[in-house]
Amino acid sequence: MRRVPDVRPPGPRTAADLPEPAAHLRPVTVALAGVEFGWGSSGKLSAVLSALRERAQPPLRRAQPPLRFVGLASGLGRPLLAEHTVDCWYDLPESAAERRAAVGRIVQSHGVRAAVVVLDGAVASELEAAGVPTVFVDSLPFMWTDGDRGALPLDATVYCAQKYPGVSLEREHEGVLASVSSLRWVEAVIGTPPGSCLDPRPPALRPLAPGHPDRRTPDPSESRTGGRPWRKALISLGGLRAPSLPDWTAYPRAVVPAVLDALADHGVQEAHLAGNLPDGVLAGLVARSPAGLRVTAGPLPHSAFLTELTRCDVLLTSPGLTTLLEADRLKVPTVCLPPQNLSQIFNGRYHSRAVGTDVRVTWPESIFGEEEALGLRAKGEDHALELIYGGIGHAAVRADAVQAVQADAAPPATDLRAAVLAAVRRAAQGADWGALAAAVGTGGAAQVADALLATVRQAQPSTA
Repeated sequence: MRRVPDVRPPGPRTAADLPEPAAHLRPVTVALAGVEFGWGSSGKLSAVLSALRERAQPPLRRAQPPLRFVGLASGLGRPLLAEHTVDCWYDLPESAAERRAAVGRIVQSHGVRAAVVVLDGAVASELEAAGVPTVFVDSLPFMWTDGDRGALPLDATVYCAQKYPGVSLEREHEGVLASVSSLRWVEAVIGTPPGSCLDPRPPALRPLAPGHPDRRTPDPSESRTGGRPWRKALISLGGLRAPSLPDWTAYPRAVVPAVLDALADHGVQEAHLAGNLPDGVLAGLVARSPAGLRVTAGPLPHSAFLTELTRCDVLLTSPGLTTLLEADRLKVPTVCLPPQNLSQIFNGRYHSRAVGTDVRVTWPESIFGEEEALGLRAKGEDHALELIYGGIGHAAVRADAVQAVQADAAPPATDLRAAVLAAVRRAAQGADWGALAAAVGTGGAAQVADALLATVRQAQPSTA
């Protein structure tokens, strides 16, 4: 086990910003963890931490102890949590036995009294085994089959399963969830842009919103459906990395050039490329952006990403469910880029069905077929991922070859570029933006926060 330094940069929020608790209430240490698979889990942790912070402010504050946080693993998503106060982070060993021992030592040394874990079933089970009551957040309950039972903490103190829209596309998960001892359905666990009308804080505590008259930049969401052409796009690729993914640069290499060309074809003037992209790949993608399209790039902390959503005309995103729900809550026109993994096939289909328009971009059959991937799921998720990752790798090799040949010429009219442009044009015709978030609900972060606070109160020693 290696303790790693706090990765938070200096920021305006510190523990001193929180209201002073009652003198008789001692701080309670809570462990945090999110699965090392993209950035969705860290986005959900960020939303829950924001909801907890709101509950420490009047008028929501109750007689509850102040919370301190210790982070476990979650290395991929730590930059997204930089705006939150986390005392320290720990890397965890790969070996299950060593990881369990490490979790036990951390629990003892920090006096951890409760935990909130997003999708990392192994860490949640290890915390429970160490005597820590754990709130587990499952944002993909529709994914599971009997083969996944061993990876899920079915006996977690509270198992928060995020609702999904309408009737599930698959039914295998129902028997798995029936085995959960303390199942609680929650709405979408998503964040709120600071200062927006959706911000649950009292108006006096909100920062100025993008459309506030005292700010220079108006809120473009007011004119997304006003008839003018889209000028600004946000492209989101998420965390990209996953445990069995051999090359996490393959997806952006395969997809981003086609996306930028399609946006230029549609007349978009400005695009920001967000995601966990290495500097070398990022610089190369920006350098070859088409004429007429100004491209900026770089990862965004969670609140900054939400603010950027309020300022764009259209979002093009790999279909991670957290991002789709956050954008849909704000009624941002959204195009689903080709899926990076198995769950994103489901997510893209849920989204298009909810908004009433097919705004998905799927991979050509020569890369991989979605139905074939879904069929392999019966053998286990790893079998499906092997097909998906292999196909994306081949797509990246093709894209690299095209870029090398066409370096000094006009961009080629690739199938993927044409598919992206077609989806953008369908989205521009309008859809029932907001329907996905409305179907699921948007209060999940507050519901998980309340579950954690109830768990903390029950774990407190009696003062009588």
